[in-house]
Amino acid sequence: MKRLILGGFAALALAGAAPPATTLNDRLTGDLTVHDPVIIRELDTYYVFSTVGKYVGIKTSKDLKTWHDAGSVFAEIPAWAKQAIPGTEGIWAPDISFVNGEYRLYYSVSTFGSNRSAIGLATSPTLGAGAKWTDRGLVVMSTKEDDFNAIDPNFVVDAKGGQWLALGSFWTGIKLFALDAKTGKPAPGAKPYAIARRPAPAGGPAPIEAPFILSHGGWYFLIASYDYCCKGVNSTYYTVVSRSRAITGPYLGRDGSAMMAGGGTILLRADLQENQRFRGPGHAGAFTDADSTTYLAYHAYDKQAQGRPTLRIAPLRWGADGWPTAEY
Repeated sequence: MKRLILGGFAALALAGAAPPATTLNDRLTGDLTVHDPVIIRELDTYYVFSTVGKYVGIKTSKDLKTWHDAGSVFAEIPAWAKQAIPGTEGIWAPDISFVNGEYRLYYSVSTFGSNRSAIGLATSPTLGAGAKWTDRGLVVMSTKEDDFNAIDPNFVVDAKGGQWLALGSFWTGIKLFALDAKTGKPAPGAKPYAIARRPAPAGGPAPIEAPFILSHGGWYFLIASYDYCCKGVNSTYYTVVSRSRAITGPYLGRDGSAMMAGGGTILLRADLQENQRFRGPGHAGAFTDADSTTYLAYHAYDKQAQGRPTLRIAPLRWGADGWPTAEY
């Protein structure tokens, strides 16, 4: 397919016609090393927060195309997190939102393969030069006695103004906690809703993680990642989407398949069989810009750069049937 496309470009050039427009991903440049990215804009600057280095890396851009390193949120792991999660060496999978006049950054601390994990919260009045992050401590914690893993947070507001936190990785899947709007944390004793899982086959797990919920057209769309990240070009990660009229579910794919049974509709493919450059696209975070365009930021592993996790950004286009496709 790639040879045919290149041949088409050559034919157009010979005929004096302009080549077809490329995707936004084709125009990305600069410092693109990210993992688990989320994206937001403040004034004239776009920000991507991600699992880079140890302490939540920041990238910035004025045009969504050229990206620059802008340091990190934390100088070190918060003391409460090191005490709660012995052996943790970094901060993972941030989520960023603007809420009640401030920015909320939810983040994860864990050790690989364990569900002794915790989600924390930090806030700042701005993202620019005056950013001053204040750590607000523990939000949700899981231990080996729990059936979920408290990482990969995503903050969402429902149609009535209610605040929620989706989270989860492996174990029994994706959970949803109702939040106290004043604290950004669950009320004491709050129980989670189960909204997605992949029943494990005999002989092994069926991975699901990285939830992100966005609303469109009276529906809540749940995006999640299936299979395995973090293996470079051998990663089998891919991304599915489903929707529900209620934020608590049930979430179903276009074909009616239930997310509580490992269903959903493929949004970003792994593309292993096509032997393409960017492998294992996943851990997507959405952002709707001022012009109502929704962008999906995610990482994929670059076959031409030793499997480096690389920023990808795909506009979502909404079809007549109300379902999104990603231009990637």
